[in-house]
Amino acid sequence: MNPGTIGTIIYAVALVAIFYFIAIRPQKKQQREHDALVASVAVGDSILTTSGFYGVVIDMTDDVVIVEFGSNKNCRIPMKKEAIVEVDKGA
Repeated sequence: MNPGTIGTIIYAVALVAIFYFIAIRPQKKQQREHDALVASVAVGDSILTTSGFYGVVIDMTDDVVIVEFGSNKNCRIPMKKEAIVEVDKGA
C-alpha cells in the first residue's frame, strides 16, 4: 500500500466515526428515552400526542392506549403508544 491509499482509508474511517457520533448515536439515545417514556404510561396519566392533542389514558393494552379527549366523556379514541410524546403522571 502506498501512503495515499492509507490516507484515504484513514479519512474514510474518520468520516464514518464523525457521522456515527453526530447522527446515529444521538438518535438512538432519543429513541431509548422515548421507549422509556412510553413504557412508563399508566391508566389515569395525562398525555400529549404527536398530533398536539391532550388527553387522559383510560385503558391500555401492550401497544394501544385508549385516550379520552376533552371534557366530553364520549370522545374516546384508541391510538398507538408510539404517538405519545409527553406524560404527566396522575394528573
